[in-house]
Parts: sequence; structure tokens; C-alpha cells
Amino acid sequence: MAEEKKVSYSVFLVDDDKFLLDMYTLKFKDSGCTIDAMTDPRAALEKLRGGAKPNIILLDVVMPSMTGFEFLEAVRKENLAQGTTIIMLTNQGQQEDIDKAMNLGASGYIIKASSIPSEVLQKTLTIAEAKQKP
Repeated sequence: MAEEKKVSYSVFLVDDDKFLLDMYTLKFKDSGCTIDAMTDPRAALEKLRGGAKPNIILLDVVMPSMTGFEFLEAVRKENLAQGTTIIMLTNQGQQEDIDKAMNLGASGYIIKASSIPSEVLQKTLTIAEAKQKP
């Protein structure tokens, strides 16, 4: 019998959509990840400033308090999240948005509308594992 691979990443999930947060939290927890879900990117920044070192940050682009791009800029400027895999999880699929995220240090870009939660989990783990390899 096939067994789903269990992983043990710590993940920050930052999205202002509570329904999606709950759905992705369940999916990642089921795979063995530790999840810290936040609706406000400023809360995630404060945790990073306080010394939190998640393996992965999944980040929406469009949020009320600050955009995912602004979050990336702050992380880069303050030298936070060293070694953390940051993946944009958004419905903003324009090439200029993808390029901007990658230029600001994102390791990956997943379009919500074209990925079911199990695909988001798989893509996230694939990107994180690829980044961990020397």
C-alpha cells in the first residue's frame, strides 16, 4: 500500500483569505509540516524579526496591510529569513508580477486558481527540496 510521504518543514502561511488559510493549513499539517498561519504579513515580519526561522514562507501578493512584494522587500532589506524558501501563492499571474517576485528573492510562484491544494503542497515541497540541494 502506497503511503503519502511525510515531511517536517516549518511553514509560515500568509494570506488574508481565511478560508484558503484553513484549507492549506490542513493540507500541510496532514503531510507532517508545522504551520503558522497568519492573515497579516506584518505579523509574519514581526515573528521573523523576533528570530523565527521557518523553512518555507507561502505568501499571497494582494493583502490589505502590505503586499507580498512589500513583504519581500522588507525581508531582503532587513536580511531576514536567510535560507528560507519563499514562495508566492497568489492569483496574480502576470509575467511582470512573477518576474518582480523572483527578482525580490522568491524561490517560486504558484497561481492559486490553477492549483488544487494537493498540487500547491506538492509544488511547494518540490521547490523547497530543490532549494535545499547543494
